[in-house]
Amino acid sequence: MNFAPHLARWNLQPDGEAIHTPSSDLLPVRAGERAAMLKLAHAPEERRGNAVMVWWAGRGAAQVYAHDGAALLMERLDVRPSLLDMAAAGQDDEATRILCQAAARLPRARPWPELPMLRRWFRSLETVAPAAGGVFATALSTAHALLDAPQEVGVLHGDIHHQNLLHRPARGWLFIDPKGILGERGFDYANILCNPDLETVAAPGRLVRQAHIISKTATLELGRVLRWTLAYAGLSAAWHLEDGEDELARTTLEVARIAAGELGLPG
Repeated sequence: MNFAPHLARWNLQPDGEAIHTPSSDLLPVRAGERAAMLKLAHAPEERRGNAVMVWWAGRGAAQVYAHDGAALLMERLDVRPSLLDMAAAGQDDEATRILCQAAARLPRARPWPELPMLRRWFRSLETVAPAAGGVFATALSTAHALLDAPQEVGVLHGDIHHQNLLHRPARGWLFIDPKGILGERGFDYANILCNPDLETVAAPGRLVRQAHIISKTATLELGRVLRWTLAYAGLSAAWHLEDGEDELARTTLEVARIAAGELGLPG
């Protein structure tokens, strides 16, 4: 995407190398004396995420300075300290607590912005599970049970993990890159158990230990944390299959199997 029109419109100066992802382009800029990040979304969920960032208004997330459709100008956060580094240095438990504490600060209550419901996301799992069977089928039945009787529904981040929570000394830990969806609060914590990397998440005892930390820190019932983890890991594996990433799908399914085993469900 072309940054130039937004640089001119908002009187911005480039301040670093552009970052390109499949769903958006980002450019570090300066807005007067402020360090900022210009994000141009080119996927529908990224546009919805921009709207959520505006709605959050800097409460638990990076502050938005300007917004116009696909374009978002927001507070630039620091890459250090890093929750990835923390987890790699033996502070996995503390990184999980920080994620949970930061998630608790995100506004979720009505009036909500106009967003799709969480059930829509599970279409990929609904497509894959009937033919694949096994743990995919267990994940789908678990997802349906959760989605049919949701608790504490509100605005979700939709992609809580170690690289989407950044730091600024004056304001602490702040989220970026929401996906924009409405659903049960507990869903937002499941992705933590599929991160920071696939080797870590499948380590013996790791999932159960982290699930207990999430349950205590986020005040969620342990069984529900495990059920959302089973459902989300199955969904994530289905996404990987759709993208032709068979090895990632197999590894992610290990998370689903571990959660299913803890719940006494077939895996």
